[in-house]
Amino acid sequence: MGQLTGGDPSLLRRINSAVVLRALRAARSPTLTDLTRVTGLSRPTVEGVVEGLMGTGLVVEAEAQEGARRQGRPARRFRFRAEAGHLLGIEIGSHRIAVLLSGLDGRVIGAGTKEVAETASADERLERVRAAVADLLRRAGVPRDSLRAVGVGSPGIVEADGTVRLGTALPGWTGLPLGDRLRRSFRCPVQVENDANAAAVAEHWKGAARDTDDIVFVMAGLSPGAGSLIGGRLHRGFGGAAGEIGALHLLGREVTPERLLSTTGEPLHPLDEQAVAEVFAMAKRGDERAVAAVERFIQRLVHDVAALVLAMDPELVVVGGWAAGLDGVLEPLRRELERYCLRPPRVALSLLGEAAVATGALRLALDHVEEELFAVEKTVTARR
Repeated sequence: MGQLTGGDPSLLRRINSAVVLRALRAARSPTLTDLTRVTGLSRPTVEGVVEGLMGTGLVVEAEAQEGARRQGRPARRFRFRAEAGHLLGIEIGSHRIAVLLSGLDGRVIGAGTKEVAETASADERLERVRAAVADLLRRAGVPRDSLRAVGVGSPGIVEADGTVRLGTALPGWTGLPLGDRLRRSFRCPVQVENDANAAAVAEHWKGAARDTDDIVFVMAGLSPGAGSLIGGRLHRGFGGAAGEIGALHLLGREVTPERLLSTTGEPLHPLDEQAVAEVFAMAKRGDERAVAAVERFIQRLVHDVAALVLAMDPELVVVGGWAAGLDGVLEPLRRELERYCLRPPRVALSLLGEAAVATGALRLALDHVEEELFAVEKTVTARR
């Protein structure tokens, strides 16, 4: 490990502050002695840092632990104030807006949803976002000005600044400066990400991929998408379009979703959830044409995922989205990946279900706050 030489005293103070704050957040009401042992800093240094952090409102003195019997004055204990700020995770979907609220520790303290019409304009959809957030904040008793960061998961190819470069799933979404629009509404940092990417982050944080750093998350639907992590880091690609496996049908135009799910020989129209649900219901009743349509749909999904697995070589594939709940999806996927792939990955269903996108968006907001709180640590690490 490298050493700092000739360091700026103010930089050293910031380093010490970040180290102590991280230890405080990870522990449960530690004493100064606990923090000294964990951080390796001197007691006077730790004491000075803690006093400074108390001045910022991020740390408070904790109440004495109940049941503790000790002679003399008990040692002072401290805690990280997760309530010193709040984070939002938002999913913007075709039919609903989902919102999660947490403190600065990422623990969810509130959730809400609002339905939205599939045909809603971009302005109408964003108004539903604002309404969902206002309702949740009101119910949780959290003032809007306490928001420190907002994460958003949205369909489409999303650029680094939050602009939707291409978004065919929602009306008026292509070219929408989504990040800028939401920053004006919330007046705090807003991180916008593709919904499948956000779901991949969520599964790595709290879902089926908690112990795995090389994963592919498949958003299984009519036009499947995927998000991937390599070495625990989100892989977006050069322009944010990594994982858009729904475009693979362009290699064979006869296998568009409209034709895959047709039971009449003509393209399925309209191609909406109600029409698709009827095809699957017919298949469950034993209708031969519907059974064949569902089998074509599953086979197409298998081929799309296999193409991504061959390119990425992940340890784990997590399947989410509405198609993850269909009978017979997982086993054909496992079987075909063994057939096509040089090293077949493990395959699992999402543990987070429909909460995956909003949960991943919340993690993105938490990542942003952590970068602010612990930026000095990262800078020093990069210099070593």
